[in-house]
Amino acid sequence: MVDQKKLAKLRQLITEGLRVQLGHEAITYINVGHAMEDISARQNHTVFARRGCGKTLLLHDSAKQLPPEIKAIYLNCEDFKQHTFPNVLIEILSSLFEEIDSHLSGWFGRKRRTKEIIKSIRAKLATMHQSPDVQEEDIRQTTANENALNSEAGLHAEAVNFSLGGSRKTKSETERSFRSHRQKLQELDLWLPELKKSIREFFAVSTNVKCIFLQIDDLYHLKRADQAFVVDYIHRLCKDVPLFFKIATMRHASTMFADREGQPIGAQERHDYQPINIDYTFSDFGSIRPRAAVLRVFPICS
Repeated sequence: MVDQKKLAKLRQLITEGLRVQLGHEAITYINVGHAMEDISARQNHTVFARRGCGKTLLLHDSAKQLPPEIKAIYLNCEDFKQHTFPNVLIEILSSLFEEIDSHLSGWFGRKRRTKEIIKSIRAKLATMHQSPDVQEEDIRQTTANENALNSEAGLHAEAVNFSLGGSRKTKSETERSFRSHRQKLQELDLWLPELKKSIREFFAVSTNVKCIFLQIDDLYHLKRADQAFVVDYIHRLCKDVPLFFKIATMRHASTMFADREGQPIGAQERHDYQPINIDYTFSDFGSIRPRAAVLRVFPICS
């Protein structure tokens, strides 16, 4: 006989495990491929999957299995949803270094210089964030003319003549596009070499942690037009320093790379990062075949 209390408890555990959040009871990621091994490597990665496939769980569970000299910092882009660019990039960077600051003594040892470096970086980001966003509103009038031709036909004795009378209908559409001035972004770009120099010095002074994985979850929550610019800066920030990004997002709702006026922006798949696909799609029949065998052995419908 089924124990109703145990059944109710099982149902509760399954319900609570549908969505993974920080602070909830730990759930173990079931690694059916090589996703756990890949994302734990010192390499840039992007995890692609639909909602509910385990992207967040993979990030959380992999962070627990890292060696002591590697730490992971988790950021959820839903916290920055609808924020303007480039402020959203400044806020992501601020959250990163705020998290480092909160673990400073435990992770990096009690060194005065590490505290000074992080304090300087956070002060610089705070100053840039407080400066006003300058925006220029660019209004384009798109006028589409639709010509509707009214025809009148008159039949004459010798020939058939068509007399066309025209009436023009004009339709106007107003498109509003906001073009952010590049003052803040240029300031961030000019500051990047100095920032990376400070990060290198920070890790040189550190006695314990030698590498940080920057976990950026749900990138698709950021505005689609801003995503490539955010990824671009994070990619350049992580290059040649002990930082590696681990982005989790939905492939078809994300722009990781874009070409703007001949200038590549973002990070390119298999060149700048390695993809980790944990979804079941028809794009990779090799990974689906073992799962199909399971369905044949344990059919869903009898």
